[in-house]
Amino acid sequence: MISRIDLRGAPLPEGAALRDLLPRAEFDVEAALEKVRPICEDVRHHGAAAVIDYGEKFDGVRVPSLRVPAEAITRALEELDPAVRAALEESIRRARLVHREQRRTTHTTQVVPGGTVTEKWIPVERVGLYVPGGRSVYPSSVVMNVVPAQEAGVRSLAVASPPQAVTPRPGGVGPEFGGLPHPTILAACALLGVDEVYAAGGAQAIAMFAYGTLGTEGTADDPGCAPVNLVTGPGNIYVAAAKRLLKGRIGIDAEAGPTEIAILADSTADPVHVAADLISQAEHDPMAASVLVTDSEELATATEAELKTQVAASKHVDDRIVPALAGRQSAIVLVRDLADGLTVVDAYGAEHLEIQTADAAAVADRVRNAGAIFVGPWAPVSLGDYCAGSNHVLPTGGCACHSSGLSVQSFLRGVHIVDYTRDALADVAHHVVTLAEAEDLPAHGAAIKARFGWKVPETT
Repeated sequence: MISRIDLRGAPLPEGAALRDLLPRAEFDVEAALEKVRPICEDVRHHGAAAVIDYGEKFDGVRVPSLRVPAEAITRALEELDPAVRAALEESIRRARLVHREQRRTTHTTQVVPGGTVTEKWIPVERVGLYVPGGRSVYPSSVVMNVVPAQEAGVRSLAVASPPQAVTPRPGGVGPEFGGLPHPTILAACALLGVDEVYAAGGAQAIAMFAYGTLGTEGTADDPGCAPVNLVTGPGNIYVAAAKRLLKGRIGIDAEAGPTEIAILADSTADPVHVAADLISQAEHDPMAASVLVTDSEELATATEAELKTQVAASKHVDDRIVPALAGRQSAIVLVRDLADGLTVVDAYGAEHLEIQTADAAAVADRVRNAGAIFVGPWAPVSLGDYCAGSNHVLPTGGCACHSSGLSVQSFLRGVHIVDYTRDALADVAHHVVTLAEAEDLPAHGAAIKARFGWKVPETT
């Protein structure tokens, strides 16, 4: 069901040579670019009509309007299962506690008397938040995108999520949910006070955010979607490709790839927990990655046995879990010791990294590359997905070596404000002129000289 990679025989290679030995899903965003390019161009030129056409083609639903009516959002919350509502409210509460603490404040540094540099943090003006809606429903992604944006002070938020596929109800009456995004997603938007929601998915939704559809809807209820400055949120390969294509016109958080978990464990780990956590990621998608790194062959063998038992009792077995565990992206990696295990997980750079070892906190403190780290047996990834207070929009595909997960900082821009008096400029003018001339940019120096009658002040 899951393969083994044995790295115990020799010293570990370094850098790319080690990364090449580790399991990873094939995720060729570059190849998908040519498929999404015409979609994005079509949306650019034809606006809402193109988004609606592609929704019918890819999602099986032709919506009368992209904008979800306010009454549909209100109704979704009214009809939400009380237990789900309570869970979402707690998830929101905890996420706000964590993300509110991330907000940076304006700071002024006095460089010299009369010369200051102030760093001011300004929220992005308008943000498009993408919430996937394919194999599963992700109201938690609404929370994880909206909360940090709100805590950053973003003024204008729009959410896009695919219209649900046509599924005949008993008696064959119409599409499920009327072609709107899933009602639990709409209810989460209502709980967060987000009323601008669009029934749009895939590359066409990203293009809608980038180019806008203003003037192409033509109704009072739906004047169109204004372009955004930044798009965040995970999605499939076509969403990632559209983000890459449109980056520059819009800011993006990341190009999300298949979800992944790595577990660094020793002989103290419980194979029941380890197997359950590997399966929890595998149920996302056939391309999901589940990786165990351990120096204990006994744990590896026990985990393999547990996988067989637990998978047999799971849902989504044949279409997600088994293909994910059996795929090239998943494996049990055997290492000589925990030091090698740390080297392996740092090379892998997992989206989610669990540490299930003796003295787990100390081991976790030595990790350099991970989207999020879950310490010990009582902090599984599932906790972080929903109610830890942390954010679950995290770097994938090894990008944790250079990128962070979504946070309040993702929605803020640091702007330097430079304020110098005449005397403060005079004191450093000769250095500025010298450096300008060293770079053969004499006009830069001239801009300083012009302020002092074309003569550089003498310094004492």
